[in-house]
Amino acid sequence: LGQCYSKCFVNGASLSQDEIAQRGGNKSFIHIDWMIGSDKIDIDGIGKDGSRVPVMRKGEWA
Repeated sequence: LGQCYSKCFVNGASLSQDEIAQRGGNKSFIHIDWMIGSDKIDIDGIGKDGSRVPVMRKGEWA
């Protein structure tokens, strides 16, 4: 959700948009923020191959 910040990457200020995309950065016309706040929340990301990657466990970043 939303466009990534280049400064989140090592040497991000010197990266092109293509290099940021190659490192997994996204480009979006829409940015959405949401609040998460509970020790009962588990969230998984889903890879292109269908694999699941823990993002949050019990309300904490994994």
